[in-house]
Amino acid sequence: MAKISKLLVANRGEIALRIMRTAREMGISTVAVYSEADRLSPHVKFADEAICLGPPPSNQSYLLGDKIIKTCLDLGVDAIHPGYGFLSENAEFAKKVTQAGLIFVGPSPESIEVMGSKLAAKQAVAKYDIPLVPGTEEAISDIAAAKVKAAEIGYPILIKASAGGGGKGMRIVESEEEFEEQMQRAVSEAQSAFGDGAVFIEKFITSPRHIEIQVLGDQQGNTVYLFERECSIQRRHQKVIEEAPSAVVSPEMRKAMGEAAVGVAKACNYYGAGTVEFIVDDQLHFYFLEMNTRLQVEHPVTEMITGKDLVREQILIAEGNPLPFAQEDLQINGHAVEIRVYAEDPKNNFLPDIGKLVTYRRPQGPGIRVDDGFEEGMDIPIYYDPMIAKLITHGSNREEAINRMIGAINAYRITGIQTTLDFCRFALQHEAFVSGQFDTKFVERYFTPEKLEHVFSEEEKELLAALAVEFFDKEEQKINPIKPMRAVPSTNWKNRLI
Repeated sequence: MAKISKLLVANRGEIALRIMRTAREMGISTVAVYSEADRLSPHVKFADEAICLGPPPSNQSYLLGDKIIKTCLDLGVDAIHPGYGFLSENAEFAKKVTQAGLIFVGPSPESIEVMGSKLAAKQAVAKYDIPLVPGTEEAISDIAAAKVKAAEIGYPILIKASAGGGGKGMRIVESEEEFEEQMQRAVSEAQSAFGDGAVFIEKFITSPRHIEIQVLGDQQGNTVYLFERECSIQRRHQKVIEEAPSAVVSPEMRKAMGEAAVGVAKACNYYGAGTVEFIVDDQLHFYFLEMNTRLQVEHPVTEMITGKDLVREQILIAEGNPLPFAQEDLQINGHAVEIRVYAEDPKNNFLPDIGKLVTYRRPQGPGIRVDDGFEEGMDIPIYYDPMIAKLITHGSNREEAINRMIGAINAYRITGIQTTLDFCRFALQHEAFVSGQFDTKFVERYFTPEKLEHVFSEEEKELLAALAVEFFDKEEQKINPIKPMRAVPSTNWKNRLI
């Protein structure tokens, strides 16, 4: 069993900072890496040591695996945590890390490789009797043969890239007439995005929900599931709002999905933290979609309902420790909601809105967590994903978690750029979300830019923030009655915004 005393985090922003905080609690010293664009980032300041990798573009900095490994060897680092994105699901990088005598805080290179290909993953899990969406079992390139298979499956069908994700190399085909054109586009996009033009065909689930299961496995063969996350509120096939548990999953369905997820993990001898993603139809039948062999952006909601620090568990597993708990030891405590605060303009097709954080004030209060990697006055770089922060709330039930989230959104003060905060407030208050009756087509069905036509003035936003402070003070007084209430600024408005 190897002990980690020095950890390099091969990532940036909020996830790097989040990993370092747990490492510090565990008595592990940390090394940050950064690009020139991130020189003043909080994760750089927080780490015990920091090394500049190069210019801002990720292929000249955060994707330089060999340089990162050399840095580890030069600084006497024991292990590398890749976070998510960048090198986190790069099997070749994971292999080089272990070959260099370092610990990779993640699964084996073999597991990453198998689950990195959607086709290989489907083939690996087939023997575990896990529900799969009807489709081809191998890559297909012959258009005539593909048309025959599509007709057998039945339209609409989905053409998907075997490698990668994020909606790239994915095409919905409604009829045979458009099949050839859409297949050529999917192959071209997959080749461009992933260097691999392999595609396969699946039946298209018309009203899908995206529900995933968090798993943890140790190197002794023990695997558990930490329940589900509902991730159906998406734009451009990428998540914006997540919650745990799902509003529609029964205890019986939860157990069946959890056991299926454990089967997926065992199919590739998985250890570490991983997420098994399922697509769920309108009859609540679930089908295996893919496995993400890393920590997920939305992992905090799982931590909030289970009380488990997933980064801590990752590190302990990487050291060779067995899981300290069994499946029967895990239970759901309350409800958690997470929104991703992106520097995007929802009124302009969610396009990035890069600029300076002129004002940046985080919400605070009981049941509120903010994972971020920025400070007031910083610029949002154009080189990376435009996520500013993750805002998470926890409540004793779903209604309380949602209400806390709306209050926290109202208290979040960001100026200088457009963000997804207004969209998330709209979504959380929509009848479809409140009732739990929504799917991945939520944005397409219910959202238009006009829904956000009323943009609050600065005065209105200040009052909303003040009301939110008053709300959270009342919440905190329930816990600590001695603490005095803060005064809410007076206003002569005829109508107060609630």
